[in-house]
Formats: sequence, structure tokens, C-alpha cells
Amino acid sequence: MSTHTPGTLVLLRHGESTANAAGLFTGILDAPLSDQGAAEARSAARLLASAGLHPDVVFTSALQRARRTAEIVVEELRPHPAAALADWRLNERNYGALTGRSKADVRTEFGEAQFLAWRRSVNTAPPPLDDAAFAAARDSPLFRGLPAEALTRTEALSQVMARVGRFHAERVVPRLRLGQTVLVVAHGNSLRAFCALLDGLDDHAIHRLNLPTGHPLVYRFTIADLVTEPTDALPRQPLSAGGHYLDSAAALPAAARLTADGGT
Repeated sequence: MSTHTPGTLVLLRHGESTANAAGLFTGILDAPLSDQGAAEARSAARLLASAGLHPDVVFTSALQRARRTAEIVVEELRPHPAAALADWRLNERNYGALTGRSKADVRTEFGEAQFLAWRRSVNTAPPPLDDAAFAAARDSPLFRGLPAEALTRTEALSQVMARVGRFHAERVVPRLRLGQTVLVVAHGNSLRAFCALLDGLDDHAIHRLNLPTGHPLVYRFTIADLVTEPTDALPRQPLSAGGHYLDSAAALPAAARLTADGGT
């Protein structure tokens, strides 16, 4: 692998989960993929293969919907990439006391403005988990194996941006410098955070950003764009702001439908 070739970053939101299909605030709820979600993962693998994008490394969150999506992509590609590496910093945003609740019910109970603030804003966190719910989550199979900092009582998107930025600086940037193709399989909000950092988005642009499930989003960089100092967290600017979807004809309408429904 030439050190003079800029790397490629592919962001992939996991396939549809059963909680997505049910219209729930999912967050740290460890929901599995739906049948549709598994099909979306296979479609994503075909798109990667058709584009000649073969990941040198695959990263995923600790949540099963992202891990299973990554597994399907790895299984479908030939030759198989190495098994995905999990990092909790890619986990979905913690929706606190809204976790597992119907989005429609929350919208009705609290009104459109509050609903959108909790879902879309950068600095507004939902109500926190109470003591019993927090203790139950901490004792769940998912969080028992993760460090204490992986579980908060609630999160604003700004907090997700901070942890995703650390992950990117430590695990992705060095591989981009080596010219590697990096696939990151994560979630609607952790990938919103990723795009916000990569593209330097303001709060208004972040509010409008939605990533549909199962659609690979590709960022490419020039040599001049890549950071040179180990303390720098991110490439200074991607070659093409906003990246590009491998199947934009399907991805952009899917993102528009998410927006009409209140967003990720």
C-alpha cells in the first residue's frame, strides 16, 4: 500500500432494525436487524463491490444492529475483509428516558418543537434515565463488557461528536494517511456527528442532515487534505464536501423521507 495514495472513508448506517421499523427511539436499545435491514446490508455490500471499494479495515459500534450489518458486508465481499473491529465510541446516541418509547407518542405528548429539539438539535439532551433504568442498562450484556464511560444517563449530539472525534483521530486518521479504505458501520446520530466533524457543519446544517439506512456514503481526500500533526483530530477538509452516496438515486429520496418524518 503506497503511503502517497490518499485514503478513502466509507460511512454506512446499519440496516433497518426492528426498533426502526416500529418507530421507536432506539438509542442504546440493542435491537436486532429486521429482515429488511439484512437485505439493506447485502445491498450495501454489492454497491461497495461494484464501486471497487474493498475495505482494508471495518469498524463498527458495539450494538448488534451495526455489528450484524458489518458481518453481512464482510461475508458478502470477496475476498472477505478482516472481521469488523468494535468500538463503543461509535455507539448510537443515548436518548435517555425516551429510549424504547414510540416517537409518535413522544411527539403527541410533548409537542413538535420539543420533539424536534430532542431529536435534531446539537446541544439539547433528552430527559435522563432514572436510577432503575440506568442500573438495568449497566447490568445488560451490552454494557457489562464496556467501560463505565460508555454508558451515560442521556446525551446531546455534541457529546456524541466529542467521542466520535476521538475515535476518528485515534483509529481512522492513521489509516487514511496510509492510503487505506476504511469502512465505518454505525448509527444515524453517530454518523451525523461524523459528517458534522468532517464537513465542519454549523448547527443549522447538522439539524437538517439525515443518513438513510444501508446506503454507503464515500469521502475521499487529497494528500494536502490529510492531517500531518498527531494532535489533529480530523482531515482539514474532504475532497468533496458532504461525500457522495454510491446509489444517490435511492439514497437522497430515502434521506428526504427521514427528514419529513422528523429526522434520524
